[in-house]
This record gives sequence, structure tokens and C-alpha cells, in this order.
Amino acid sequence: MPDVRLSSPQGKWILVTTVLGSSMALLDSTVVNVALPRIGQDLGADLGALQWTVNAYMVTLAGLILLGGALGDRFGRRKVFVVGVLWFAAASLLCGIAPDAGVLIAARALQGVGGALLTPGSLALIQASIHPDDRGRAVGLWSGFGGIGAAVGPFLGGWLVDGPGWRWVFLLNVPLALLCAPIALRHVPESSGVKAEGRFDVLGAALGAIALGLVTYALIEAEGDPVPAVASAVAGLAAAVAFVLVEKRRPAPMMPPAIFASRQFSAVNGVTLCVYAAFGGFFFLAALQLQVVVGWSALAAGTALLPTTALMLLLSALSGELGDRIGPRIPLTVGPLLCAAGMLLMTRVGPDASYATEVLPALLVLGLGMVTLVAPLTATVLASVDTARAGLASGINNAAARAAGLVAVAALPLLAGMGPEAYRMPDVFDAAFRRAMVLCAGVLVVGSVLAFTTVRRPAPDCRHPECRTHGSVAVPPLEPETAPGRERGG
Repeated sequence: MPDVRLSSPQGKWILVTTVLGSSMALLDSTVVNVALPRIGQDLGADLGALQWTVNAYMVTLAGLILLGGALGDRFGRRKVFVVGVLWFAAASLLCGIAPDAGVLIAARALQGVGGALLTPGSLALIQASIHPDDRGRAVGLWSGFGGIGAAVGPFLGGWLVDGPGWRWVFLLNVPLALLCAPIALRHVPESSGVKAEGRFDVLGAALGAIALGLVTYALIEAEGDPVPAVASAVAGLAAAVAFVLVEKRRPAPMMPPAIFASRQFSAVNGVTLCVYAAFGGFFFLAALQLQVVVGWSALAAGTALLPTTALMLLLSALSGELGDRIGPRIPLTVGPLLCAAGMLLMTRVGPDASYATEVLPALLVLGLGMVTLVAPLTATVLASVDTARAGLASGINNAAARAAGLVAVAALPLLAGMGPEAYRMPDVFDAAFRRAMVLCAGVLVVGSVLAFTTVRRPAPDCRHPECRTHGSVAVPPLEPETAPGRERGG
């Protein structure tokens, strides 16, 4: 049984390690969007290259994150976490010195591999090391510091872009890794959850990542030559079908189809797809809108987005408690509708927009919607399956959220009519942004209707404290605790 007390020096070092590791991936997911206009300007990149700057990372991360958790269970969570941290740092260094968009995109894909190794291990190290009596407080602190990191991210990213330059958005990860890895090796005990038997579902992970990558390519390149785009779409769908068939037949699949026998689990993942698709599209385009159309600096644009994360940080615990009392159906119905209203209010944000009367009201309504839905969504995912599968369930939900975001970043500019040079033409981008916000609002309404018609109150007493203290909308938190009988890709 884990026996490290949080109040002990070792317990504090474990918390520092996990916060540093998760902050690397979290900061990267929040600061890059703010840097995109300057990246495009410096590297001569079109809108498609900017989409790939975001999505190359998300493709490998979403496709491999379940496998990363299984590797930690098998070979040691600390070992895989440290490898992930160092891998992420090396890829970040390559991003920071990239001479052109092609190298940057390739480095971002490598970053996603590192993220898939370190992200599951962050919370798993707390679960495996901290005494059960202190675990709830440890997870609350971990999530709270993560929320602070998410809040600081856009501001820090804007300051770096306007100051030392966009390359420091990536280079900042190197000193963080050089601090995190030695602390982990010195102070964090090694742990593993399963015996080294059976095979990893590497084929399933590869097919999943290939399917996401090919579909993303088809969407981003659709406005160019239609032949490779159509061929990529067909190949991506074929890879997706192959992924489903492989998962059905393998003895230890990465994503066991049987888990979707829970109607509640399937329904909540459907809501997750809608919600995080809209969030992914919004945060990608909003950072561009505020700089390209409104004319703000990167720092001003990053600072402008702080209210959404600040509300998440301050009110998520209350939202989790409310979800406990009234059940998840109402929060998961009302939350997306509030988010949709916030995105429709963003259509008022145009050239020379006022922050106080146009930007801030939209972000406050959007933030309240996020607060309303995110903690109950996480809690419902974990409560919709038996305890032995809670880690797998949250991992699948995490992957679904990331996949939804990357598909939205690929598809939304196409659906809104943004050409490759749109972000260099404020009037064109402004008109397309308004159409995109309407599309995002529509997806959120679909998610709300799905929640109202399918989500029911789960069994009481969810025993996962991060449900109550989820302070970031970047992704749902992973809960990779291993229990007897759990099925994982190992």
C-alpha cells in the first residue's frame, strides 16, 4: 500500500515532480495558440501549416496516450514518466530551433509522443505513492496548481512572443525538464501495476494514430488538390475500421469494445466529443481573431482569455459538489448551452472591439458554461463503469477529448470558408470567424440535447477526488489507478 505522507519531505517532492511534469504538457497546450500568428509570419507559413502546428502534437498524443499509460503500468510509472519528460524536452528544443514549418510540425509530432508518456504518469505517481489518507488533498493540490498553470499559460505565452520571441514558448520546457527529471529519480519511488505478461496493443495504437492523422490531413488539405485529400480520407476511414476490428479480436486491446456496453459511458463520451470539439475550435481561432482582426498584441490576446480558466480554477470544486447533489444531467445540459451563448457573443468581437463590453462578457458566459459542465462530466465518466475500469474509462475519455479538438482544428476553417491565406486578411478572417463561432455553438447544442436525452444519475459516492477539483479545460484528468481485473493495453 502507498505509504508516503504528503506532509513529509518526500511527499512534497512527489507533488512538485508531478506538477512540473503535467505543467509542461499543459502549458504547451495553452500557449502555442497565442504564438501562431507570429510563427506564421516568421516561417512564411499558411493557415494549413498553423493547423498542423497544433494538430501534429494532438495526433500523436491522442493516438498514443492509452499506450503510454500501459507502458507505465508494465515497466514502472516513474521510469516511463521520466523518459516522457526528457523526450518532451528534446522535442521542445527541436521546436525552438526549427528553421522552417516542416521541421516544426515534425518536432510537434515528437512532442506528442513525449506527452503521451508523461501525461498518464503524472497523476499515477500520486496514486501509487501517496498514503490513501492524504491522496485526496494531494490530487486537489495537483489539480489546483495545474489550473494555475493553465491560467498563466496564455499570459506567459503572449509575454514570450512579444518579448524574447515565439521560440521560447517551446524552449521554456527544457529547463523545466532538467529540473523535473532529477527530482523524480531522487525522490519518487518506482511503482508498477501489472505483471509483465502478454503483449502491448501496439498495432491498435498505431492504427488509431494513423486514422487520426490521415483524416486530419484530408480536412486540412481539402481546399488544395482534391485527389490526395480524398485518398487520405478513404485511407483514414479504412484505418479506423481496421482499428475497430483489431480491438475486437485482440486478447488485451488498448480500447476494449466491451466498455462501451455501458450506455452512460457511451453517452458521456458523445457529449465529450461535442464539447471538446467546440472548445478546440474556439481556442484555436479566438487567439488568431484577437490578434489578426482586433489588432491586439500576443500578450493582450493571451491575457484576454484568462477569465475562462480563472473561473474554472475558482469554481470547479463548487461545480463538482453541485453535480453530486443534483446529478449530472442538468449541468451537462445547461453547461453546453451557456458555452454556446458565449461563442455566439464572440461574433460581436470585430475590429477595434472593446474588451469590457464585447470580449469580456462573451468569455465570462463561456467560462461559466465550462465551470458548469467539466467537473460533472469527469465525475460521470468515472462513475459510469466499475472501479476496476475507472483508469481505462478516464483514459478513453481523455483521448476522445483530444481527438475531438484536433478534428475541430482541422475541419472548422474548412467549414467556415477560411482559405490558406485567410489569417493574413483581417476582413476575410473576421467573416469566417463569425461563421465558425455559429458552427461551434451548434455543436454544443447537439451535445446539450445528447446529455438531456441520455445522461442519468450514476451510482453515488464517486471515489475519485480529482472529479471535484478539476481546474483546467485543456483535457479531462487521467485517473490511471490500477485495480484487480482492470483491462488495459498490456
